[in-house]
Amino acid sequence: MLSGSSPDVDSADKEPAITSAESLAYVEGYVSEDDHLAAGRRRAEEVGISPIGAGGGAALRFLASVVDARAVAEIGTGTGVSGLWLLRGMAADGVLTSVDLEAEHQRLARETFTEAGIAPQRFRLIAGSALDVMPRLTDHGYDLVFLDGDKVEYGEYLDQALRLVRTGGLVVFDNALWHDRVADAKRRDAETLAVREMLQRVANDEQLRPVLLPVGDGLLAAQVLED
Repeated sequence: MLSGSSPDVDSADKEPAITSAESLAYVEGYVSEDDHLAAGRRRAEEVGISPIGAGGGAALRFLASVVDARAVAEIGTGTGVSGLWLLRGMAADGVLTSVDLEAEHQRLARETFTEAGIAPQRFRLIAGSALDVMPRLTDHGYDLVFLDGDKVEYGEYLDQALRLVRTGGLVVFDNALWHDRVADAKRRDAETLAVREMLQRVANDEQLRPVLLPVGDGLLAAQVLED
């Protein structure tokens, strides 16, 4: 600092927050999507579902790459947008196990994966309820578990995910800000309360190292630490 100058107290003590729609849009578009992801999004629009955004998808790819994921479990296949992002971050021999209630959505996801050149042995699609299927998956058998299902069930998903993920692996939740409702204390609907409670549990758990990312509708990632 130059002699005689004085720091700006506000700027010194507080990092400026991202508040403009333009900056948020820039973040979402920072990593571009190719034709295969675009096709997955068109399929999602046709069946009336909302896949993870490009910013969240890029974060999933990054997280899968960081843990060198070879086994990933996903709750909420949709039409394969999040799954394709995950597969592109996983090890070359990695396998994605994805669960969804809607068999038709999984048929479309299979098209998305196949058109993108993903070998069929690299993904396993299971049609069924998350809370019926997750208990049958292998304890500590996954490097990353991504959860994007029924928000009311987020607490139960957390219980199951902590059993499934290996030490050092990641538990990741989409919609962690839930349409700006989580931060609004006046919002008391069942879905918002469930997401908010899950976030608090993760924040308070000394065996987890969490980060809440303001991409898309919010992405929570938590690393499972050693006991």
